[in-house]
Amino acid sequence: MDRVAGALERVNSVIGNTLCWAALLMLLLQFVIVLLRYVFGYSFIFLDEGVLYFHAAIFMLGAGYTFLVNAHVRVDIFYAKATARSQAWIDLFGHLFLLTPALLVLIWFSWPAVRGSWAILEGPISVGGIPASFLLKSLIPAYCVLLLIQGVAAFIRDLQKLKGADA
Repeated sequence: MDRVAGALERVNSVIGNTLCWAALLMLLLQFVIVLLRYVFGYSFIFLDEGVLYFHAAIFMLGAGYTFLVNAHVRVDIFYAKATARSQAWIDLFGHLFLLTPALLVLIWFSWPAVRGSWAILEGPISVGGIPASFLLKSLIPAYCVLLLIQGVAAFIRDLQKLKGADA
């Protein structure tokens, strides 16, 4: 089980490390946009949309990595003071009854829009923009799949914690 969890975690680890470079590229693109607009007086919609695409990709594809490194926001005031065993039980409950159903519902309801967008290769958001809205919409199910992958890995890790606590 440890090997399975490790393999699942590597998926989000590779994606998260790659997205670090995407963040740098987004920053450079935004710098170019500001330079072109305020120094040279030029503005290009496709460059502005490029920042939007980078931003969406970083956040949507990076959610699984954020979960992997335990950097997501926790609002449970009892979790921090709980024992490791109690934390594992809370996490197991959250994975099974909150995370997984929510992501499956999101995939279910977003899939027709994504499929339809791919069917027509939906064009730009704005006139003169990037002609690939279908890629942007595809981030929704990708987000769900990556979080589900990490949720399974975390579920396995929590089961291991409970087994270790029982031994």
